[in-house]
Amino acid sequence: MAVLCIAGCANQPHGPYTTPSSEARNPIKAQELTLKAADLMNSDPAKAEDLLKQALTADLYYGPAHNDLGVLELKKDRYYEAANEFEWARKLMPGHPDPRMNLALTLEKAGRIDEALATYGTALEVYPNHVPTMQALTRLQIRHNRTDDRTPGMLKEIALAGDTPQWRAWAQQQMVMMTPTKSP
Repeated sequence: MAVLCIAGCANQPHGPYTTPSSEARNPIKAQELTLKAADLMNSDPAKAEDLLKQALTADLYYGPAHNDLGVLELKKDRYYEAANEFEWARKLMPGHPDPRMNLALTLEKAGRIDEALATYGTALEVYPNHVPTMQALTRLQIRHNRTDDRTPGMLKEIALAGDTPQWRAWAQQQMVMMTPTKSP
């Protein structure tokens, strides 16, 4: 009987999307591999992807690995695959805005503007003052003439705390353009 059990266990599939038992999960290894992959995402994306898949083999439920794998898929314009990874990450990292922001960016690139706007909004619900999300949402609103009552406040925040001088200058310029002119 023990031989049958061992033989049966040996035939179990093993890979990044195989549901692991709780004993088989190794979140520490997943974290280590994800950190190594993060260092290689720009210089060696193929190696980074391999490391992220290894991380998910170590722990399928490690959200940052899904998020980073989604970023690599997005860079290859593989929107469906990227969105799938960001959905995994969103579910595994409920309080973190990055998977939602990345999912919104994917939807935006795929031309699904309404869904992108809504998804950027959910990222701000999770983390209300997340400047990168405010920048992305406000840029999309202005680009598609879809501003709302949040837009002026986000522009003010970006003008003060934007990620770069270019973002701050852009926000200031947009605020000037949105200010109604007074007639004499």
